[in-house]
Amino acid sequence: MTEHAVRVRGLRKRYGAVAAVDGVDLDIRRGEVFGILGPNGAGKSTTVGILLGHRGRDGGEVAVLGEDPARAGRGWQARIGVVWQDESAAEEMTVAEIVRHFAGYYPRPRDPGEVIALVGLQERAGVRAKHLSGGQRRRLDVALGVIGRPELLLLDEPTTGFDPVARRQFWSLIRALAAEGTTIVLTTHYLEEAEELADRLAVISAGRVRAVGEPATLGGRAQAPARVRWTNADGSSGEIVTATPTAEVAALAARFGGEVPGLRVSRPTLEDVYLRLIGHAGAAGEAGEVAR
Repeated sequence: MTEHAVRVRGLRKRYGAVAAVDGVDLDIRRGEVFGILGPNGAGKSTTVGILLGHRGRDGGEVAVLGEDPARAGRGWQARIGVVWQDESAAEEMTVAEIVRHFAGYYPRPRDPGEVIALVGLQERAGVRAKHLSGGQRRRLDVALGVIGRPELLLLDEPTTGFDPVARRQFWSLIRALAAEGTTIVLTTHYLEEAEELADRLAVISAGRVRAVGEPATLGGRAQAPARVRWTNADGSSGEIVTATPTAEVAALAARFGGEVPGLRVSRPTLEDVYLRLIGHAGAAGEAGEVAR
């Protein structure tokens, strides 16, 4: 068994004159949660489609669970779970019927009742899909993605339509799956979700990978200057951008003779770094100053 669940080198895909994927390299280790971030049209969905064997490629090498998706068979497909952003289950069937039906497609599925409980639909198990709310239908989509006990699970904007409580319940499910050894590839526009769940992140823009790394260090985030803010004795605000925040705080503490009023120390957020990496012209001034 190879170390990597996914290994991509020089991946290319064009649609006419548009290079949707332009030389992407990716290594996704077995058992990790790997997040893919990028604006709409960045090439995320095309890349995921190629990893699944749903789309052809114009160039490059791709290995997913040790096989080329362009030539892999049904046995390989059964090892992969997918939750697309726009999936929709059969309207007239109940939640339990749908999950049991899909379980029959796999050689060693999870128990349908267990999966329904995992996604928080046990109280709606007897309800027809057409009567579910948007968030509940999304949970059903996730249930169908994990029923086959996949080695690799690809999640495309999985918590769209979830309320905050449901989103955090879903995060717990993802952590549990990862703890079992499932490799998870997640595309999301929720940066808080990416930071909470992903072991590593890749930022893709204009068909190219701009950075790969842990959320805390992505794009040099951990080494970026910090912003130190405080409140002066006259009530005015003071601040400084510095590469040595600890020394600045110590100097402030000496000046104030102890506690520093209104002290705040912050480094660039993941959003700051993300906007810089994708070349967002409208990134906030603070992001530009701190994460430049």
